[in-house]
Amino acid sequence: MELKVDNTPFKAMLTPLDLGFTTLKNRIVMGSMHTGLEEDRGGLARLAAFYRERAQASVGLIVTGGFAPNRAGRLTPFSAKLTTRQEQGRHQIITQTVHDVGSKIALQILHAGRYGYHPFIVAPSSIQSPITPFKPWKMSERRIQKTIEHFVRCATLAQDAGYDGVEIMGSEGYLINQFIAKHTNHRTDQWGGMLTHRMRFAIEIVRQTRAAVGHGFIIIFRLSMIDLIENGSDWDEVIQLAQAIEQAGATLINTGIGWHEARIPTIATMVPNGAFTSLTARLKSSVNIPLITSNRINTPEMANALIASGGADLVSMARPFLADPLWVEKAQRGESQSINVCIGCNQACLDQVFVHKNASCLVNPRAGHETTLIYQQTDRLKRIAVVGAGPAGLAFATTAASRGHQVTLFEKAPTIGGQFKLAVHIPGKADFAHTLRYFTDQLERLDITLQFEISPTPEQLLDYDEIVLATGVTPRIPEIEGMDHPSVMTYIQALTGEKIPGQRVAIIGAGGIGFDVATWLVHPYQASSHVKQIDDYCDEWGD
Repeated sequence: MELKVDNTPFKAMLTPLDLGFTTLKNRIVMGSMHTGLEEDRGGLARLAAFYRERAQASVGLIVTGGFAPNRAGRLTPFSAKLTTRQEQGRHQIITQTVHDVGSKIALQILHAGRYGYHPFIVAPSSIQSPITPFKPWKMSERRIQKTIEHFVRCATLAQDAGYDGVEIMGSEGYLINQFIAKHTNHRTDQWGGMLTHRMRFAIEIVRQTRAAVGHGFIIIFRLSMIDLIENGSDWDEVIQLAQAIEQAGATLINTGIGWHEARIPTIATMVPNGAFTSLTARLKSSVNIPLITSNRINTPEMANALIASGGADLVSMARPFLADPLWVEKAQRGESQSINVCIGCNQACLDQVFVHKNASCLVNPRAGHETTLIYQQTDRLKRIAVVGAGPAGLAFATTAASRGHQVTLFEKAPTIGGQFKLAVHIPGKADFAHTLRYFTDQLERLDITLQFEISPTPEQLLDYDEIVLATGVTPRIPEIEGMDHPSVMTYIQALTGEKIPGQRVAIIGAGGIGFDVATWLVHPYQASSHVKQIDDYCDEWGD
């Protein structure tokens, strides 16, 4: 679709960015995220279809999930790597697909270091990570030099495969970050000790990669702006490293936040939107190359404001493109209310990947299944009744209507959302309101008939071709003596205000709802400004 920047409320983020040798058509980066398709047999073809939907909807630049530059650098024994010409050839379906629809794509090079989950992991020092069971082998100077060569080899293979660039993963506690931080680098040779020695590994990778790929190739360095661990980099060290990376030949610097072993949450829903973007803005005056900001940015309003303020040149988002592949296209049309916003739940993306399943999305189950879950226009229109306007009923109703069916949605409450409405009241889950806003918009666009405050009888449903029951769940009441006492209440009664909890409360059930209710009791939700949300977050977790 043709972009008319002057007519959109999001002009700053939709303005092209000239990198000298190439131009990005806008300032939105689809950040790196591992989907699990990278390792599946035939998975790269499915991955290409996944990227295609985002690319043809005008994402400026896509960054793939991480590919290891050698065997030792893999996250698991069978994790994806790019080390041979044969592996390179398999990637061409990805690059060609993305280029065919007019976007650009970079391959992320990720060496796990001591975060690898296999017995052959290596690190600058033999210090075991608290999140993996294997102690790494200390890298010899020869192994260090070979690993640098492997990074360069991976970059040149990516270039030959048609990628527009690479992102060198230098943050989140992976190998390069392990060299930079005193926390994991206890060496006393030219690769350890003083900062200039600790950052030599990162600089040599960027410098030698630039020499190998030439001028007209994007090199992004993902730099940890705050490690959130003991003996991590201080701010002066971050600046010194950023300036050295620029001098070594990087095109862009991307913002990395926190090591994976850090105890401070960085991407959970409790983290305020854009909580760490001030770090990117703080670095802006110290370097001359464009900076990418990231972490918990999920709406065009925030993305545009960050770029318009001058605090960043680009915005990187990963999970929001699982939730809605048309994110940029909808923003171009000024239709942010129709974006299916990421709620930061991590349930179908990270949680799935951690148990070696393919990533998807709780609010968009089609994510990662673009080649198998295909919504086609119906050739036989049906009248469909959907009973229940919770998330399941809403998802089915909108999908069926988008395929051309006539849908009537019945709901006994006066509004949509079911128990999802309760989640909005939990501190840290304000983003859930975006989902209800999205479905409200879709119901109107798709001309779905709404019947509120009605529980339909069988007679009322006789005229429909299909009936879908999406009546949700009810609290399970345990058979405990005294359950009929006036002080006993369900979580629904408590959260809706039907009953008021006292000062001392016992919660039966320690699942997700139990924890949500406990959080709500201890920290009652109060709508507050974005600045106050970040201040409260910093007060709880530290500045």
